[in-house]
Amino acid sequence: MATLFVSDLHLSPQRPVIVETFIEFLGREARAAEALYVLGDCFDRWLGDDDETPPHREVIEALARLTESGVPVWMLHGNHDFLIGPGFEAETRCRLLPDPSVIRLYGERALIMHGDTLCTDDVGYQAFRAYARDPVTQRAFLDQPLDERAREADRLRAESKTHTRLKPEEIMDVNAQAVIDAMCVHDVRLLIHGHTHRPGVQSVDLGNRTGTRVVLGDWYERDSVLVWDEQGYRLGRVRDLAGSPT
Repeated sequence: MATLFVSDLHLSPQRPVIVETFIEFLGREARAAEALYVLGDCFDRWLGDDDETPPHREVIEALARLTESGVPVWMLHGNHDFLIGPGFEAETRCRLLPDPSVIRLYGERALIMHGDTLCTDDVGYQAFRAYARDPVTQRAFLDQPLDERAREADRLRAESKTHTRLKPEEIMDVNAQAVIDAMCVHDVRLLIHGHTHRPGVQSVDLGNRTGTRVVLGDWYERDSVLVWDEQGYRLGRVRDLAGSPT
C-alpha cells in the first residue's frame, strides 16, 4: 500500500473538471491507499465552515466516504483555505495537522508543509500571512455574515493579484536558506511541500548530509499526485499511479 500526497487543488466552481477528477480519485485510487495527505489549498476559497459554496458540499461528502472506508486523511491549511476548522473535521473525519509537521514515512522522518512560509523573500506576503492567521483577526472575520466575508475576500484577492503582478517572479519562490533551516531545525532529510506550483524533486545540501525536497504540483489544469511506498516514490499524475517508483 502507498501513501498519497496532493496539494493546491484549488477546487472551485470555475474548474468543474478538476473537481470531478478529484472526487473520482477519492472514490477510486485513494481507496487503496494507506493514507492521504492534502498539503493545503484543497479549496480555492474557504470563508468558514458554514461556507456552502459549491463544490464544498460535494467534496466534503466525498472525503467523508473515503475516511469512512478506513483510509485516514490528513490535511494542512493553505493560504486559500486556512479557515477550515473543527466543523469541517467533524463532517469529513479528516484531521488537520499543524504546519509544519513531521511524519514517519516508511522508516524515515519527513517534514510536510504547505510551503508558503518558505517564501521568506516575499516580505509583504509574510506580513499579511501573520495578520490573517492571528486568532483575533480570524474571529472578527468569522463573526461577520457570510456575504460580508465574501465581499472582503474578493477585495483582498483583487489587491493580491495587483501586488503579485508587480513582484519579481523569484521572490515568490522558496528561499533556499529557509529550506535548509527548516530541514535542519526538524532534523529531517526529506521535505514535502506545495504552494509554489513548481513540481519537482531537488537535492538539498544540508552540510554533513544530502536531503531531498519534493514539491507537489497544482491541479489548476491537470491533476498531480505524489505516491510513496516501501519501494520509493513517484511524482506524476493520477493515471500514472501504477507506474514504476523512482
